Amino acid sequence: MHTTANTHPKGLIPRLVNEFRIFQSCSHSMRTLLITNLVYSLAMPIVYMFISAYIMRNSASASMVVTYQLASYTGIPFTFLLNGFLLRVLPIKTLYAIGMLLSGISMTIMMALPTLNVIGVGIAGLVMGVSFGLYWANRDFLTLESTNNDNRNYYFGLESFFGMMTGLSVPLAVGWFIEGFGRWSGNINRGYQAITVAVFAIAIAASSIIKRGMFLNPPHTRFVFFRFHRLWKSFLVLAFLKGLAQGYIVTAPAMLVSRFIGNEGALGSMQSVGVLFSGILLYVIGRFSLPRHRIFIFSAGLVLFAIGGLVNAVLFNSAGVFLFMLCLVLGTPLLDFAYGPIALNVIDNVARLEGRNQFAYILNHEFGLYSGRLCGCLLFIVLANMVSDTVALRYALMVIGLIQMTSIFVVRRVEQNCRLAEKEFKIAS
Repeated sequence: MHTTANTHPKGLIPRLVNEFRIFQSCSHSMRTLLITNLVYSLAMPIVYMFISAYIMRNSASASMVVTYQLASYTGIPFTFLLNGFLLRVLPIKTLYAIGMLLSGISMTIMMALPTLNVIGVGIAGLVMGVSFGLYWANRDFLTLESTNNDNRNYYFGLESFFGMMTGLSVPLAVGWFIEGFGRWSGNINRGYQAITVAVFAIAIAASSIIKRGMFLNPPHTRFVFFRFHRLWKSFLVLAFLKGLAQGYIVTAPAMLVSRFIGNEGALGSMQSVGVLFSGILLYVIGRFSLPRHRIFIFSAGLVLFAIGGLVNAVLFNSAGVFLFMLCLVLGTPLLDFAYGPIALNVIDNVARLEGRNQFAYILNHEFGLYSGRLCGCLLFIVLANMVSDTVALRYALMVIGLIQMTSIFVVRRVEQNCRLAEKEFKIAS
């Protein structure tokens, strides 16, 4: 939402009041969704970062971490498919809430394992995948329905700002809590059990908020297709490239910090570095940027990720890990910020052209991401088992970062095809 709202108030308090008024001017559904996501974002760093650290600490196996992530990633797209059928009998708000609650159940399964093994870790990962699938499938659709192309920069900027603020405080607090509680109790795993309870509490609170929204389920029409417009085919290439890096983004920081730094408190501190700056920057970008700026923002995120992977490969020490994390903290939010509105705009256009249920594209998109995630995880497993964990952690990030740079050319083509699709729709109508 490029809104300069007739005012440029001077002073911190008047500006904050003005920003709040802009937020209040958004639709009820958009505000409800943003607040729900804000609350649940308190659990996100725990779910994404510290589960990998827990597995690494208790198994000392990077391959076990990737097994968990691969099981999780496998559960997501198939849950998207299941979600399409469940939406015919259950309210979308209920499915959204179940998805959040399942994250705590997955963590409970993990903590209940006497010793970590491939089967137990795989089951916990699969349950987490179901959790993510229900959460993201319904969140994506609600975001699509609650926003439009003009206000999506604002929406994703504000959402990213919320995520950055919790990303600043939560990893730091949770990391040092695990360390402190572990020393006090004599068993560091007790700290992980305590934060599992916290995840349940956060999920319950977020679920109670989303229930207040007035959201409609998608229409009960066909949502599984295999042939698509050329615009969608070009966008799936972008989804594959994005998915390729996601497995490493989730697992590599925990494994690198565990190897070179060695404690959860440091992991939390590393994750918090640069987040405050990123959060403020993304809010400002979201507030004042236009749809045409998304390609430049997307490209900046790709360049930072590639630089981080290169620095990690060259140094491969604690300083390299720090710089990699800094690039990751700055680059990933920029990448996600631009990718979200681009994806929703593509779905809007291609759904109108083909006259299909929008959820069909949300589902198909997830399989595009999954194909990239699968290739990324398999690359790590092959390198770790055929060569070494060191090679997998040191060089694969650099290679993936360089491959992802080709996304700059792909996203330009997607935007060009999107404009052509808009013209096609206008001519047809």
